[in-house]
Amino acid sequence: MNHDVKTVEDYIAIFPEATQEKLNLMRETIKKHAPNTVESIAYGMPAYKLNKKPLVYFGGFAKHIGFYATPSGHEKFQEELSIYKQGKGSVQFPIDQPLPIDLIIKIVKFRVEENQTKWAKKK
Repeated sequence: MNHDVKTVEDYIAIFPEATQEKLNLMRETIKKHAPNTVESIAYGMPAYKLNKKPLVYFGGFAKHIGFYATPSGHEKFQEELSIYKQGKGSVQFPIDQPLPIDLIIKIVKFRVEENQTKWAKKK
């Protein structure tokens, strides 16, 4: 994680071109399916918030793209994510394989719905 970058564009630019393509695809996918999010850098990586609450994060690494959809996003899709290396609230998509865009879309949509439901209950 690079804590010196200030924008998502700057973050993505520090990676090799092939990794940049995957990071840009991840970014575009999140923004398309969670259009009302606020994009920023948090914990040294791209972060997306909705209703001032964390939605998802992603990060580039030498051998994988990390995706962080909080524990609930990973728990909900545990079976589909089981083919990937995981940690608590994180999954690693190997850099030498295509990103599972359909799965990422499902997770992002789930997190948006979850966030909106929690936000509506607080109103």
